[in-house]
Amino acid sequence: MDTSVLLPKKNAIVYGAGGAVGSAIARTFAAEGARVFLAGRTAGTLRLVADEIRAAGGSAEVATVDVLDEDAVEAHADAVAETAGSLDISINATSLPQKGIQGTRLVDLSPDGFALPMGTYPMANFLTARAAARRMSGQGAGVILTITASPSRTAVPLMGGMAPAWAAIEALSRGLAAELGPQGVRVVCLNAAGMPETPQLTEVYGLHGAAYGIGRDAFHDRMASLTLRKRLPTVAEVADVAAFVASDRAGAMTGAVANLTGGLIAD
Repeated sequence: MDTSVLLPKKNAIVYGAGGAVGSAIARTFAAEGARVFLAGRTAGTLRLVADEIRAAGGSAEVATVDVLDEDAVEAHADAVAETAGSLDISINATSLPQKGIQGTRLVDLSPDGFALPMGTYPMANFLTARAAARRMSGQGAGVILTITASPSRTAVPLMGGMAPAWAAIEALSRGLAAELGPQGVRVVCLNAAGMPETPQLTEVYGLHGAAYGIGRDAFHDRMASLTLRKRLPTVAEVADVAAFVASDRAGAMTGAVANLTGGLIAD
């Protein structure tokens, strides 16, 4: 086995692989030796990521999958396991546009605005994690990763239904870890502070800045100042940790919420 990379001969599904975070994780997994299966709703964007991975010498395949479509998620997991011989890693990096969700006080938020993230993020993670767990349990090994953000564990205003949705994903991750551990399957949640180079954080900080009467950049500086490093984590840093946690070198780690907030939360 190639010990120069973290994920030799691993087969990984990355949901939301066309987005800023998902694509970075997919590229890092591939660079670390994994065969990556890129899943998402926009085939053109997925193909661009796959082309980048192949150009760098990696292996990538593309499938259009709606993470809220149970049958589609199950069929894709079956196809990956049959094609590759195993499903070793699954990570869900899907997201929603945040206008109408963040930046509004809970007392002013519409029921639909609150319900959208609550009905999307936990359910999507449940469906993709369940599909992976069913295949991994039979193999006796596998790693399921979820992603949340720091407001799941802190008191932050103007988050709408996002903070409760992230908290639900963390609870789901712990429950899965408890049930799947005896079958050799690990489950870890990556909790990150906002990554400033992503389009979504540009949107989110604009919404929060507007609510406070300041600009997006000023709000970014405020959030960075709250971290111990005085800077927010980057997408590359999160992707690197995802690769390590998914690797056999993190074999003792499960049922955990990995703190990638740069000290915004101090454990």
